[in-house]
Amino acid sequence: MSDEPTVHRNLSREKVLHAAVAMADEAGGGIPSTRRLAERLGVRAMALYHHFRNKDELLDGMVDLVFAEIELPSGDLDWATAMRRRAVSTREALIRHRWAIGLMDSRTGPGPATMRHHDAVIGCLRAGGFSIAGAAHAFSLIDSYIYGFVIQELALPFGSPAELEAVAESIMDHLPRDEFPHLTEMITDHALKPGYAYAEEFDIGLDLVLDGLRRHRERWP
Repeated sequence: MSDEPTVHRNLSREKVLHAAVAMADEAGGGIPSTRRLAERLGVRAMALYHHFRNKDELLDGMVDLVFAEIELPSGDLDWATAMRRRAVSTREALIRHRWAIGLMDSRTGPGPATMRHHDAVIGCLRAGGFSIAGAAHAFSLIDSYIYGFVIQELALPFGSPAELEAVAESIMDHLPRDEFPHLTEMITDHALKPGYAYAEEFDIGLDLVLDGLRRHRERWP
């Protein structure tokens, strides 16, 4: 007699979600099919529908798990420090879960962690002196910067200083330096300097974003 009913009793919504996230992480961007997910869990595909009515519900849940990993802004910190820590945590989560970046703000059925996250960000900005319109402007700008940076960062053809050096040297081997003097200067006098790490650009850009918001927050009604 099949033991599938026993397997079904051991199958939970959380177990399905964690398996789906793990498979998406392993694939480096692809969302697993229902069939492959069911195989991973050792059940028939129909068993998943006891927990998720369709693929959209599964995606909502997967995104909610990612939001749950991001540090919520703390009321014990000033708004800029809280937004900085939240931005760093968001970037780290998006790098861990590369498949998520195009889904984070696309869901029409957000889960509790997603809504808790957004509410906390807005609350932190409001407590920091932003009007409701100003909080909306700040939220949009900060997230546009985070997501845009991560998309660019993940697309780069290097991930370590050694790989950066190899890529830069390959470019320099074929670069007419007299024709492209500014690009040559950027590579030789900045990117190839000892200790340079592209990830540090994130903190520099975030400083500029937060400084701009600090100067403008009282101008928004």
